[in-house]
Amino acid sequence: MNKHNHLRRNFLGSMLGVAGGGALPFALNLAAMNNAAAQSASDYKAVVCLFLAGGNDHFNTVLATDPTSWNEYQRVRATTDAGSIALPGLGANGGVLPLNLTGGEAGRSFALHPSMGPLKSLFDAGRAAVVANVGPLIMPTTKAQYKAHSVNLPPKLFSHNDQSSTWQASQPEGATSGWGGRMADLLAATNSNATFTTISASGNAVFLSGHKVRQYQISNGSALPIRNLSGPLFNAPANANPLNAIITGERADLFEKEYTNVVKRSISAQAVLSGAMAPAGATGVADPSKYLNPKTQAATANPVAQQLQTVARIIAGRGALGARRQVFYVTMGSFDSHDGQKLNQADLLTKLAHAVAYFDEVLATLPGGDMRKQVTLFTASEFGRTFASNGDGTDHGWGSHHIVVGGAVKGNALYGNFPVTGLNHDLDVGSGALLPTTSVDQYGATIARWFGLADSQLGDVFPNIGNFNQRNLGFLA
Repeated sequence: MNKHNHLRRNFLGSMLGVAGGGALPFALNLAAMNNAAAQSASDYKAVVCLFLAGGNDHFNTVLATDPTSWNEYQRVRATTDAGSIALPGLGANGGVLPLNLTGGEAGRSFALHPSMGPLKSLFDAGRAAVVANVGPLIMPTTKAQYKAHSVNLPPKLFSHNDQSSTWQASQPEGATSGWGGRMADLLAATNSNATFTTISASGNAVFLSGHKVRQYQISNGSALPIRNLSGPLFNAPANANPLNAIITGERADLFEKEYTNVVKRSISAQAVLSGAMAPAGATGVADPSKYLNPKTQAATANPVAQQLQTVARIIAGRGALGARRQVFYVTMGSFDSHDGQKLNQADLLTKLAHAVAYFDEVLATLPGGDMRKQVTLFTASEFGRTFASNGDGTDHGWGSHHIVVGGAVKGNALYGNFPVTGLNHDLDVGSGALLPTTSVDQYGATIARWFGLADSQLGDVFPNIGNFNQRNLGFLA
């Protein structure tokens, strides 16, 4: 390929990678579509990133409940006015849900938010774990170093857009590849059709973009077609429909020719995926039940569970897709809880727990047997929140606790260092916002090693991993 063709192909790849959820599903892997080096693999593994957009308040998601911790929690978060964001204690009506976790400091105990009953069941079954105080770091950092700016720090801390990108890509807003996509770059050759290596059920995500692979975006439970390719169009009979010929016809201009090739591949990919996905409902992947909205007490459809149903339907079609390694992205929003946190987060965490428990259930009954050991789901969020309340909510923080779910998880355990509960301690960088003790690179590297990457490949995916001694946190078998 000459220089001009190479630049033209790169330009088209960049342009089409951000096409979003329009009529043309162009987020395709142009390079990997023609990968002649595809290899077979004897196993299947999938990673699912569940991104909690807005910055989840981890302090009310996973809580320390030993007497010293609980007393300080109540002192800081409970107020005498209606704006209290403290949760009821153990044994109280609607109180926090105790976990019998291994790990963490001796003498401490832990619990989940009262709305997360279905997720507690996964902890009790040994298929879920907590990874404490995770956040973007360039290198291990102390509070004194943070205050003195004597070490390199992640840029633009506390900014939604920048920290969402930093979590997903190790760079602030403007990054062009994420660590999910970079993992896929190294393993796409195990798939006979690399187009379906990275798939988003929730729009364009930098997490899934690689240097070579490009995410395929799916919406509303189906691969997006180019509509009206057949049948009557603008009162013209079906046999006179010119649309297919117009958009797939041969062109002499090099730019138009490349555009036409991409359109053809898009049409083909949509047909392949639509044919491979298991149907939804009684004849395929069961539809999720409705969840009980704690704000309205009404049974309500859960869009997060619906996204995970789409993921499960694609996993069920892995054989027809020739897929051995896949990375998925789903998201739920509204976690930016500056006010109204107590009631709003209860609804969000109810949806989260309901969706994850549903996903675990359907993975157990997919074609080909129980797939739970082959699929690992993890949560991510651009940052945690402050421990101190602003009256009715919390403000932007840094480190936060996260949850990993799957049959390969060494579950019912806590990994990393769970911080002291309170204010003005060695990890408090302001109002109780946590200085992370586990980097996103370490969190992701543990997942990547399970996924199949060698230690020597981790630096290609996580640019700061060489600054940390521990590359495997141990939460995956």
